[in-house]
Amino acid sequence: MTADLPSVAEARAGHDHISALRFITCGSVDDGKSTLIGRLLVDSKAVLQDQLAGVQRSGETDLALLTDGLSAEREQGITIDVAYRYFATPTRKFIIGDAPGHEQYTRNMVTAASSADAAVVLVDATKLQWQNPGLELLPQTRRHSLLVNLLRVPSIVFAVNKLDAVEDPAVAFNNISGALQAFATAAGIAVRGVIPISALKGHNVVEAKPGWCGYQGPSLLQLLERLDVVAAETSEPFAFPVQWVEKFSSSADTSQGRRVFWGRVATGAIRTGQEVKVAPGGQTAIVAQVLNHVRVPGDVPAGHSAGIVLDREVDVSRGDWLLAPGAAEPSREISATIAWMDDEPLVAGRVYYALHGHRWVKARVKRIVHRLDVNTLAEADATQLEPNSIGHIELALQEPLSTLPYARSRILGSLVLVDSATHKTSGAVLVR
Repeated sequence: MTADLPSVAEARAGHDHISALRFITCGSVDDGKSTLIGRLLVDSKAVLQDQLAGVQRSGETDLALLTDGLSAEREQGITIDVAYRYFATPTRKFIIGDAPGHEQYTRNMVTAASSADAAVVLVDATKLQWQNPGLELLPQTRRHSLLVNLLRVPSIVFAVNKLDAVEDPAVAFNNISGALQAFATAAGIAVRGVIPISALKGHNVVEAKPGWCGYQGPSLLQLLERLDVVAAETSEPFAFPVQWVEKFSSSADTSQGRRVFWGRVATGAIRTGQEVKVAPGGQTAIVAQVLNHVRVPGDVPAGHSAGIVLDREVDVSRGDWLLAPGAAEPSREISATIAWMDDEPLVAGRVYYALHGHRWVKARVKRIVHRLDVNTLAEADATQLEPNSIGHIELALQEPLSTLPYARSRILGSLVLVDSATHKTSGAVLVR
């Protein structure tokens, strides 16, 4: 479920004193997500003049084209896939994911959110009954907010956009921000800020516009510069998904002639002399040597790539896990929250492939416990989950997996369900 992006530690390379923040923009269709990112890139001087010249339409600069790179996106004026862009300020480096707003591309948004440090949920003021203090938010605004909260994105920011296009921006912002705060409180979402912006005009995006809409806080970029990155899961026992097995390396000085198991440390830390257990095999061994990503021996903490050499030859393949003894007990039964993203409804009895780390197992849907109503936040009994629904299910696995609750570990607690016939990503599973 995690997107193929550099780790936070790797993103810091070359920016020794600057912490990189990965954030996504999400929300409903045409709320201005791509335009916002274009504005951030332009106003932070991260776009060259020839790039700006290439996004001119009828003499006007179309900021959204700076992120919409697919031809279908440019033709239809929508975002389909997640587009990543990079820029830096004097105090921070950023990796931005522009997530699509259409319901049918929810799976792309979930993929981007699973590795994000923050999420900016855009709200289009012109689509709401902003004159009404008890206004209703759009379903996709609610859905995306719930999803990023379920995925444990630690910092969630609401940006109320297009306030320059309403008659009374101050009233509109007051009513919309009130509705957002009420929804967040009911859903248990911790909000880091609600900011009025105009992505088109640049108000409160990079530079603050004090007093506009009655708002006196920081601009969006100023707030993003203050947010924390996701801390590595160093407090949990050691867990390591094996991604690649380097067989009988000729570099005897670093691997002692034994196989090297490469991957990224998920939780805890690994050091020489530590006992590990192979899952699902159950064999135990002692770590003879630990190599970092440039093959230098030394301890490696969570979030960093490592090569592990064991003191004896045991059966370990790609997809296996190396765990501290007792770290995560294997089980064939999983109770989980699921974000269902397939075009076909989820029904009990269906069998899918489940991906955990780099391990594939077959998983059968035993029971659908309930479905979450994104409008009322009530849990209702259900016999199936419709596309883009969120619910609670029970899975039966063909082989045991060593998992932890997602609330404790984003890596050990997450699985992806893949349709065995179409090979589509069907659901994001969060262990309860």
